[in-house]
Amino acid sequence: MGRLEGKVAIVTGAARGTGEATARLFAAEGARVALADVLDERGRAVAEEIGDAAIFLHLDVSSESDWRGGIARTLERFGRLDALVNNAAVLHMSAIEDTEVADFERVVRVNQLGTFLGIKSVIDPMRTAGSGSIVNVASVDALRGQNGIVAYASSKWAVRGITRVAALELGRFGIRVNAVCPEAGSPHMIQPYLPPGVDVEKIIPRMQPNLATQRGRTLDELVRDVAYAILYLASDESRSCTGSDLVCEGGNTAGRIVKGAVGA
Repeated sequence: MGRLEGKVAIVTGAARGTGEATARLFAAEGARVALADVLDERGRAVAEEIGDAAIFLHLDVSSESDWRGGIARTLERFGRLDALVNNAAVLHMSAIEDTEVADFERVVRVNQLGTFLGIKSVIDPMRTAGSGSIVNVASVDALRGQNGIVAYASSKWAVRGITRVAALELGRFGIRVNAVCPEAGSPHMIQPYLPPGVDVEKIIPRMQPNLATQRGRTLDELVRDVAYAILYLASDESRSCTGSDLVCEGGNTAGRIVKGAVGA
């Protein structure tokens, strides 16, 4: 306990999924947290459950004015800013030939532009504090290719590039910038693309054979693992880490399991 004692953090996409798990974990570890999301009712409910250590910000990550307002309110309430978790994201699944420009642009605006604006918006308060940690949530899909996710994969590969450039530019201010590349994420993102009645909790292990070895573990538990990875990068325990990827994906990019071969 207390790994973030005295620190103030903003977590985007904090109304549910990875963002909610991260915000709750940060508060449990001593941080004061601003939960940012466009899902107002759910976001406020989570903030109220956390208590006095949390506030809710209505924040569209693709809006520069929303970022200015969110930063100002966080500083007004908590007086400083030590960490930012760029977690908010959207998913669109379709073949390249079926992907409309509007769908591609919507994903890029949230996942890529939102990350850029978040970083840009926190430079001044973190520079004033003399240090800071920015954690960008990328994806296992920023490490490999997969059919049907051209917009999402493009945006998440871009997040890794943004992370490296920001780490190089902001290190002189004591600001570290890292990325987390998880496999497990919010079930709300993939559920709309599954057939009616299919439970995302059951389908993900079938889609990801290495994750299936973690039998008996729920998707919520796997998401909490991602939150712990984010916690490490936000904390002072990772002071030597910047411009790096922390891969948290159950071994799914390690290689291919050959059924029937030795060691399988």
